[in-house]
Amino acid sequence: MNFIGKLLGVIIGYRFGGFFGAIAGAFLGHLLDKKIYTLGSVTSSFFKKTLTRQDLFLQTTFAVLGHLSKSKGRVTEGDIQLATNLMQQMRLDDASRQLAQAAFNRGKQPDFPIRQVIREFRQGCGQRSDLLRMFLEIQVQAAFADAHLHENEKEVLFVVAEELGLSRMQFEQMLAMVYASQQFTRGGYYQQQGGYQQHRQQGYQQNSYRQSQSSGPTIHDAYKVLGVNDSDDQKTVKRAYRRLMNEHHPDKLVSKGLPEEMMEMAKEKAQQIQAAYDLICKIKGWK
Repeated sequence: MNFIGKLLGVIIGYRFGGFFGAIAGAFLGHLLDKKIYTLGSVTSSFFKKTLTRQDLFLQTTFAVLGHLSKSKGRVTEGDIQLATNLMQQMRLDDASRQLAQAAFNRGKQPDFPIRQVIREFRQGCGQRSDLLRMFLEIQVQAAFADAHLHENEKEVLFVVAEELGLSRMQFEQMLAMVYASQQFTRGGYYQQQGGYQQHRQQGYQQNSYRQSQSSGPTIHDAYKVLGVNDSDDQKTVKRAYRRLMNEHHPDKLVSKGLPEEMMEMAKEKAQQIQAAYDLICKIKGWK
């Protein structure tokens, strides 16, 4: 993170307002540093241009979505509609929509350098873990949009997770959290038959998801949303809740490089986390 703004703020503030002026200057300088970081230029060898961090986030999102769609063998009408719906949800203008479509089409190409693109993206985002996690969550949500995770999609997602610095265990936990979040949001409960089933095949773990509707979200869903266990105590659950709310705070994510068009997605995720925590507290009788 840049610090020039804070340094100048302290110097100028102290010069004209003494101690309290220095404090005010540091705060204003901090806001300036965040803005400089967000709008700072990033050079991408794949997109062959200099982009702001927000534009890099946007175009990388749709490029990976295209690659994810193609990984199943062919891009279906449903895949195209998913990308189109995301563009509409983000309310992209014509210029941004064209860039997103071009990125999606480039991601479909057989020679798409997925690892190179994600490495450049990670570096361009200043390796901000919360921003990188939000990026991966968007891709996982897209893969689950048809209520089925194709094995090729899962392997692509793991490549992305690996390049972003996540272990296999952390990746598997994110899959469970996102899947539970989607069930929670739908208002209907879609229970995996036998739970989150794991088995070994060809040297790596796979997860089996089966859709079956029930009466509504359960406390088990809520625990999965927060990434904790049913047996965890109140202190552990509350700590996980606070950490996730901090990581998914929309304003903070935008200040770090999340495109403003994606703020609604961040808000929805924060609402899922809040609703899950509220349900646990209600059922457990926690204050």
